[in-house]
Amino acid sequence: MIKVLATKPDGLSEIETQGGEKIPPGSWMKLTKPSAAEIRDVSEASGAPIDFLQAALDMEEPSRIEVEEDHILIITNVPKLDAGVSLGYDTIPLGIVISPDYIVTVCLEENEVLDDFDRLHHLFFDTRKRTRFLLQILYKCAVVFLKDLRIMNKRTDEIEQDLRRSMKNKELFLLLDLQKTLTYFTVALRSNRNVVERLMRLFSNPSVHDKVKLREDDEELLEDVRIEFDQAIEMVQMHGEVLASMMDAFASVISNNLNIVMKFLTSVTIVMAIPTIVASFFGMNVPVPWAGKTLGFLYAMLVALLLTISVTVLFWKKKMF
Repeated sequence: MIKVLATKPDGLSEIETQGGEKIPPGSWMKLTKPSAAEIRDVSEASGAPIDFLQAALDMEEPSRIEVEEDHILIITNVPKLDAGVSLGYDTIPLGIVISPDYIVTVCLEENEVLDDFDRLHHLFFDTRKRTRFLLQILYKCAVVFLKDLRIMNKRTDEIEQDLRRSMKNKELFLLLDLQKTLTYFTVALRSNRNVVERLMRLFSNPSVHDKVKLREDDEELLEDVRIEFDQAIEMVQMHGEVLASMMDAFASVISNNLNIVMKFLTSVTIVMAIPTIVASFFGMNVPVPWAGKTLGFLYAMLVALLLTISVTVLFWKKKMF
């Protein structure tokens, strides 16, 4: 799907791409799960190499920067909900191509990073300022990572409360899904951070000044992007260590909870066995005490009751219940 947006004096507007009209310079071409024909059309309209536009369509594509003539390719990994995993997130590559007159984004799916830009928030960005728009996308990417990490942290606290009284593995599996997500996030954030470092070196290279313009405000935004990614990396590392410790600790908690239940059931079984033992003794086909007494049955039950109460009190004092 191709969507073309452009900032005009009266605000942001969507441009119809049908009819063969030339797309005005300063436009943003947004490709989502594009077909081969759509990639070819955008390549012809923007002049961007086809391999640049196809790079982000590989789910395993790492974050990187590539420069070819007048075009710059930036691939960054962005988070997305993994529908196949409970509480799980995954990352997908987002390609950003800076051309002399256009900015092109390519992704296999709709993603939260571009949502705010796509909702006609024209006061938030300007498609004509390609460098600033690129940095705003990277900044939004870091913000989304941080937001998802906070959601996972909150969910971890909820799972922790359930684990304190759990005897099942369900909560451990949920923590395992979160730990798997943190592994994906760690790899993606480190590679994204490397992209930011490479951008800082690239912008300082005089040979690219004719391709991209880095204004003073853009330099501050680039530094903010670096700080946000550093914060996200620190947060994911800290959360990963806490999560690993929790899994080890609560595996023991679940085992201990099960032992407590088994101890209780064993104690109850012993206590309930006492009346059975007494009845077995007095039910033997041999002479027994009080066999000829009218109240013999009552005496036997009284003995069983006294023994049961005594053993129950003993177990209670030893905290077997």
